[in-house]
Amino acid sequence: MPTKIITYSSLAEIDSVAKAIFEFGKKTPVWIFEGQMGAGKTTLIKAICKSLVVTSNVQSPTYSLVNEYVTKRGENIYHFDFYRIKSEEEAMDIGVEDYLYSGERCFIEWPSKIENLLPTKYMTVAITVNEEGQRTVNLSL
Repeated sequence: MPTKIITYSSLAEIDSVAKAIFEFGKKTPVWIFEGQMGAGKTTLIKAICKSLVVTSNVQSPTYSLVNEYVTKRGENIYHFDFYRIKSEEEAMDIGVEDYLYSGERCFIEWPSKIENLLPTKYMTVAITVNEEGQRTVNLSL
């Protein structure tokens, strides 16, 4: 299983981190983002979308569950935030499986809430924060 570790200390580095993450996982459409509240999952997704030249405003879909973005090249990106759902059935109600198996890029925050619905192949983006605020991103396919 391929893995990669990226460490960064400030937001000034986020664009290069986003590009490195994309290069590592570009062949895998579904990416799950793990990390404690405030670890920077949404910030990292925003930076990745910026590097993919998303033409719309990128923000957390905390209340809508899913936001759809389009890149300048016409590619769709689906950004999910399952923090607030109570059951996998809620995710099923929005058609999450159609998104996950569409072949389009899907970024998922709080994937543990839909664990049984995830495809067998995805990239994990696990973010940890140390006492000094430095972030370590552990990528695995």
